[in-house]
Amino acid sequence: MSSRIAILAAALTVTAGIGGVAWAQGGPTTLDGIYTAAQADQGQAQFSQNCAACHGSGLTGNGEAPALVGGEFISNWAGLTVGELFERIRTTMPQDNPGKLSRAQYAQILAFILKSNGYPAGQKELDQRTEFLKAIGFSPPAH
Repeated sequence: MSSRIAILAAALTVTAGIGGVAWAQGGPTTLDGIYTAAQADQGQAQFSQNCAACHGSGLTGNGEAPALVGGEFISNWAGLTVGELFERIRTTMPQDNPGKLSRAQYAQILAFILKSNGYPAGQKELDQRTEFLKAIGFSPPAH
């Protein structure tokens, strides 16, 4: 019985490891149009209401709150997944009331952040389920 549990645990570990790096091996990335323009527009309104006071209307930060655009932001997330960024935003923002927004609102805000960093829009809205977002790699934008 314990050997079956050990085998199952090993299989789950390997499966989780494969899933976490699948995007690095040709899966979707932020370069593939993972949000819609309309979703980013909705995100801009949500950002203005919920984030701009700290991160600035231009997403450039204010000294305490980090910039959400530019090379430093992109390099901080490059090689990780969109799901990791989504969860960071969802569980820590807004700083005075983390998690107060709906998953749809957080996805809209993330779409706006992606648009603001030069990532292309696509035909399908950014998913609001973390498990799906973790399959999307965060890649530096093509310039």
